[in-house]
Amino acid sequence: MKKHYYLGLNAKLRHGWRHLLTRGRQSDVEALSSYLGQKYGGKAVLTKNGRSALAIALKAYFTRGDGIIVNGFTCYAVIEAVRAAGLVPIYADINRETLNYDAKTLDKLWAGPAAASSPTPAGAGVPQAASPAHAGSTQAVPAHAGSTQATPIISGIIIQNTLGNPVDIKAVERFAGKHGLMIIEDLAHCAGIKYADGREAGTIGAASVLSFGKDKSIDTISGGAVVLRYPCKTTIRAPKKLPKMSDRIRGRIYPLIAGAVRGLSYVHLGGLCMRVALKLHLVEKSADNKLELDKTLTPAEAKLALRQLKALNTSGEAPLREFYLVDDRALVLDKLKRAGYHFAGFWYETPIAPERYYKKADFDESKCPVAAEVARQIINFPTYYTRSDLAEARKIVQKHLTYGGKNAR
Repeated sequence: MKKHYYLGLNAKLRHGWRHLLTRGRQSDVEALSSYLGQKYGGKAVLTKNGRSALAIALKAYFTRGDGIIVNGFTCYAVIEAVRAAGLVPIYADINRETLNYDAKTLDKLWAGPAAASSPTPAGAGVPQAASPAHAGSTQAVPAHAGSTQATPIISGIIIQNTLGNPVDIKAVERFAGKHGLMIIEDLAHCAGIKYADGREAGTIGAASVLSFGKDKSIDTISGGAVVLRYPCKTTIRAPKKLPKMSDRIRGRIYPLIAGAVRGLSYVHLGGLCMRVALKLHLVEKSADNKLELDKTLTPAEAKLALRQLKALNTSGEAPLREFYLVDDRALVLDKLKRAGYHFAGFWYETPIAPERYYKKADFDESKCPVAAEVARQIINFPTYYTRSDLAEARKIVQKHLTYGGKNAR
């Protein structure tokens, strides 16, 4: 038990000291911007966090009131960004094997009972010099959940590649081309992965969005970026202001506090420690990181992000987290804890997480039943353990398994 506990704790503390002691300069900001622009083939804009980056991408290419198809199993930050851009989220149910929508679920969404033909407005969702995958002249308006309008014109689709599982990109491109939809790639979970046809995630859509938040593919605690790959419908100005000092301090010390919480969890005081830290505003929950379109990331975050981007595994096998579906999640989590593993913060306990924001998402579970079922059963393994460290955890999970995802080992 102690072995697994200390392995996770030591990894957290090493990460914490490295994060705290990193010093960045403006040259690191410029280097990150240049690297992203070259890697993904467009103009890079650096932001305070991932949700701000996504909102900027959506504002760049869509018209207020448009509908945007999103994964029915995601975080509220995505929905917040869609709404901040003045758009309407259209939830697509998922395939339990990949946690992504597929051709079947997309076609079912489009053929909803309230479907009606509607001409695509000139230029809506279709970039200049677009590839055939983004061309189209007519579209249907499906029944949907979470809309503030009866029949928004659907103009785009966000690819999420949940937990690093790639979507069937060919099927999504065919769907987008058929209905004249612009693709936006969200790389928060999947920077560095490759689709089945060998293309790297982030090189397909009109924009590539990155989040550098806690436990993401690139983790600097905060920060984000968007690479605009097609001509924009509106002028996009890169944010220049740094986050306020209190946000910067919290970002610096969070990894060390998280390590302390992990240590105290072993003697059942971790929860108390985290509550005190939250009360004193020493830490901030990821979902509460405010969307601010006029703020950028810090030079230190830029340095950390660039270092991690250059070290990405681009072999095509780079899942963010292993995931499993189990018959009694509370029991399994308790067994894991007693074995020395602390798996708090799995993604996601509700289809649109975290739970405290779920009602704001206006999510209709009857239209995304698979996503609702998965949210009740899923466990995914944190990134701070190695594969060998998790051997005993897998044995515990296997006894309650209803499904082991494609990135399970």
